[in-house]
Amino acid sequence: MLKKLLSFYIWICGLLTVGVTFFVFFYILVKGEAYLSPSFILDFPSGTPLGTAGGIFPAIVGSLLSGAVAAVCASLGATLLTVWAVFICKNRRLYEIFRFCTECASGIPSVLLGLFGYSIFLIHLDIHKSVLTAGMTLGIMIIPFITVRLEKMFREYPVDRIAAARALGIGDMHIVATLVIGTRKQEFFSAVALATAYAMGAAAPVMFTGAVLFTRRLPGLTDPFMSLPYHLYLLVSEGYSVSLAYGTAFVLIVMLLIVNCICRFALKRGK
Repeated sequence: MLKKLLSFYIWICGLLTVGVTFFVFFYILVKGEAYLSPSFILDFPSGTPLGTAGGIFPAIVGSLLSGAVAAVCASLGATLLTVWAVFICKNRRLYEIFRFCTECASGIPSVLLGLFGYSIFLIHLDIHKSVLTAGMTLGIMIIPFITVRLEKMFREYPVDRIAAARALGIGDMHIVATLVIGTRKQEFFSAVALATAYAMGAAAPVMFTGAVLFTRRLPGLTDPFMSLPYHLYLLVSEGYSVSLAYGTAFVLIVMLLIVNCICRFALKRGK
């Protein structure tokens, strides 16, 4: 009887989770369908104030660029940290401090990370707002996310293979690059892509470090840029156009959903 009740409870929780997800998705779709068109996706913003009409193409490009910079920075930093924690660090207390710091960093509010990036990159290093500064700030935000998943992947790799490689005189970095990551590329890129999707949906870090209300051209790495979550925040907070905000939110959700689906497909195919 208890097992049946537990099974029923699990099914109810699962159905509620799926139901709420689909409700939010279709609610945003219904509210913003009037703006969903090729011109909305491919045109530049217009109107008075700027951004209250036209399209969101610069915001889409800016979000993709900042996400790509974040992925490169975070994957490199997380890989080096994980290699140190798994293969180099022999001190148990030092490793526990590392784990504690990683867990604490993963819970830091994104707005504080945005202020951190602003103080480091824009004030102390005197770098102006750009895709690069915003991407590096987002990269700092998702390093703990990737580190936890990479550590699990490294720990699950057969120890005897690593010992055999070390016996042949192969260095730890070469072991990680060719054996661990080389044989589990799908899991590695899946973790990085999921973290990138998380970064692309964050507004607070880019608000201080790179995002602007409007740009007249597509951004480069050293240019300020429009960001979908920040553009959405401005549309809602300033009351410019709620309908346009729903359309922007739907495009952002679809982008993140595509990234997640690609990750799931690649991970399943790799297994």
